[in-house]
Amino acid sequence: MSMPAALAEVVSDFKEVDGQDKLQLLLEFANELPPLPADLEEAAMEPVPECQSPLFLHVDADDREHVRLYFSAPAEAPTTRGFAAILAAGLDDHPADEILAVPDDFYSDLGLATLISPLRLRGISAMLARIKRRLR
Repeated sequence: MSMPAALAEVVSDFKEVDGQDKLQLLLEFANELPPLPADLEEAAMEPVPECQSPLFLHVDADDREHVRLYFSAPAEAPTTRGFAAILAAGLDDHPADEILAVPDDFYSDLGLATLISPLRLRGISAMLARIKRRLR
């Protein structure tokens, strides 16, 4: 599976824990979602309606060798924030080609399918799909 080392490390972190500990790890990621830069407003970002909770993203690909990813999700949406934080930790500041090479279903390796509904998992899939669409 082709993915940047940072994303592979996140996947590895999830593989090292079992059951409810995976949810705890997801919550830890949610708490680490970077804030938006002062010059970026949510209104200028793309909504991701497939997410169960409001999620907005912005892909800055002006420098295709250092793609910047920005996410906004409310604090009361920890699953959505966690998914966004996983993508931010694993893909932000990476080359467009590396991001485009990430398998669309990489999130299945996180082992969350038995803990989180398919509808919620669709959110991380939709985020990645929108990022890739912007990069293409």
